[in-house]
Amino acid sequence: MTPTVLITGGAGGMGLATARIMGHDHAVVLTDIAQAGLDAAAADLAASGIPVQTITADITDRASVDAAVAVAQSAGPLRAVVHTAGVSPQMGDPAFIVRVNALGTINVTEAALAAATDGFALVNVASVAAHLVPGLLVPTRSFATALRDPERLVTVLTRRAGLFRGQRAGIAYSFSKAFVVWYTRRMAEAFGAKGARIVSVSPGTFDTTMGRLEEKSGSGNLLRVAALRRYGKPEEVAELLAFLASDKAGYITGTDVLIDGGTKAGVEVHGSRSIR
Repeated sequence: MTPTVLITGGAGGMGLATARIMGHDHAVVLTDIAQAGLDAAAADLAASGIPVQTITADITDRASVDAAVAVAQSAGPLRAVVHTAGVSPQMGDPAFIVRVNALGTINVTEAALAAATDGFALVNVASVAAHLVPGLLVPTRSFATALRDPERLVTVLTRRAGLFRGQRAGIAYSFSKAFVVWYTRRMAEAFGAKGARIVSVSPGTFDTTMGRLEEKSGSGNLLRVAALRRYGKPEEVAELLAFLASDKAGYITGTDVLIDGGTKAGVEVHGSRSIR
């Protein structure tokens, strides 16, 4: 049977670009928060000869995520989940950002683990922001709270981000994505016990609707120090996501892969002040 991939955030950007690649050898199930966006994405892909199934889902609601996974399982053997859904600093307050990015990733990861079989892969999307915030500021010790009380983690990270006046949303985003990187590493053993893999990807500044929206919060300034001083293309990160979800990456797990055009390298050379 044709293997199936479930792509969250599939209505646009990285998710849609990944569906365009993986749809050539997978049955594709797209999920997103709004049906209108999914309908447009499905029509776009159908025009390229890629049929897809769609289901709306709120990743902050575990039952909603479970329903999406069930649809994907009914489409064929579920071989991968590519989790691109998330929000950026311009899209909400700190509590909303942490809830979607951190709690959403917990829900998707737990549902994926429950469905995982030998050869399965989960690819979580983090961000270069997880690598740019000073390590001493990141409440890493609090991350383990997610293993016993995910709602408590949301409260803790939101409260910590609230200490940074004028930067609360950006800090909440950085914290939430740093959590994605940490949680992916933490869950690797559980996935490995089932012969499955989990990996995260940290994109830099990409030419997506979300990426352009974040120009207002200064993300465009990162291009001034990046080795490749341009926006990344959705297709470029999609190729990486598709590769990591495939059997070709069968020995890659429990780690984070940067795809940032040399942004982190540039900040390390020039210093963080150079991007302000």
